[in-house]
Amino acid sequence: MTHGRDSSPMALRLLHYSDLENAYDDADHIGRLAGCIDRLRDDETLVVGTGDNTAPGTLSLVTEGRQALDFFDAVEPDFDTFGNHDFDYGVERTRELVRTSPQTWLTANIRESGARFAVDAGTASHVIHELGGKRVGIFGLTTPKTPALNPNVTGLDFLDPLQTARTAVSTLRDLDADYIVALSHLGQGDRELATELDIDVILGGHVHSERVEQIDGTLVTRPGVNGRVLLEIELGSELTVSRHRIVDAPRDNETAEAMRYMMLTTGLDTTVGTVETAIERTEATTFHGESRIGNFVADAYRWATDADIGLQNSGGIREGDSLVGDVTVADLVNVIPFQENVAVAELSGAELFDVFRQAHDATIGFGEPDWWHAHISGAELVWNRAERDVESITVGGDTVSEDATYTVATTEYLLYTNQEFPALHEEHRVETDDVQYEVLVDYAREFGIDPEIEGRITRQ
Repeated sequence: MTHGRDSSPMALRLLHYSDLENAYDDADHIGRLAGCIDRLRDDETLVVGTGDNTAPGTLSLVTEGRQALDFFDAVEPDFDTFGNHDFDYGVERTRELVRTSPQTWLTANIRESGARFAVDAGTASHVIHELGGKRVGIFGLTTPKTPALNPNVTGLDFLDPLQTARTAVSTLRDLDADYIVALSHLGQGDRELATELDIDVILGGHVHSERVEQIDGTLVTRPGVNGRVLLEIELGSELTVSRHRIVDAPRDNETAEAMRYMMLTTGLDTTVGTVETAIERTEATTFHGESRIGNFVADAYRWATDADIGLQNSGGIREGDSLVGDVTVADLVNVIPFQENVAVAELSGAELFDVFRQAHDATIGFGEPDWWHAHISGAELVWNRAERDVESITVGGDTVSEDATYTVATTEYLLYTNQEFPALHEEHRVETDDVQYEVLVDYAREFGIDPEIEGRITRQ
């Protein structure tokens, strides 16, 4: 790819993307992201990512992250750091992706047998980069909750990010850095970094909502999910941010064609249903109560297992294009692109209340205030906002009894992690069914794809 910026005066700049995830499954879109980077880049620019840029997604699942290398080779990023999903296919696969990608991966807080993770593949904890006559110090951080978020993370230790960052900042200042930039996949943890440490810019990720704000003199940015936005940060006496919408960008045809060809070879283009009224899967639909896509997924789980209740966590439904028209196997894989099974858990009524109490952000502690994290089937739930508690639950039309026993079909991920619905755990498992997206495909073939909003969740 030939780089060339249209504007005249040179400025010291950063181009920031993060959480590309499903972007690779839209060939035109990922081509436009590559084209946007190409148009904006010059010799005074660093291109950086902040994690979850290899997974998840349909192509990612099929190629175990290999699809990202075509994009990386096209845009030649300078630096990246690890997100929790960059380990979706195991630590060794992550190491191989690091070894074969063109950028330098920065990780100050991931350790393996006492040493920095993937040091043999070329990772660094921090760097000083000379740019425009200035010394830019850069380091990378990953959420220490990664082992609890990803069952494929084994043999790694995640150090406290604040203490690790404190050391990195001190080291970079001693090396006469003019600017210090943190590449962070900490999500809401960026606020603590900004208030506690002398960092000029924190380029964030992990949480999928966009963010550009000043916190105690530190510029904190987050471009959101699926490569919809590229942020341009100009380093000078004042730090300025420009937001570039990728839908309007020129397309790099080579990148787009590489993704289109890769998708054609997956064998997942069989149509399994038709949708007349588009089914959205955005943050606004999945994290704010009952949604059509959430009902579809939870219904499929309950149907496949004959459980009393179906439960899907909002974060497991990946944001992306609406389901409309002919829906293929690939489209449904894209909804939940994980190699995880549906599991059936057996709970008492009292335990069921505990699970649903953890559907609100006040107890989950992840994401934005007032997010809702549960989609359900076979039950109706009333949440009292003022009391921040479950007001009532009915299952099959009957009020839940604390002494009764109920079966819940859900992703086995929720039996593993303690970060979402910690009241659910492995001891509750009584049955294991097919992989999640296989259940969605079978359900669509049997019943079609026509979910409705039915008043399953009421937040008073």
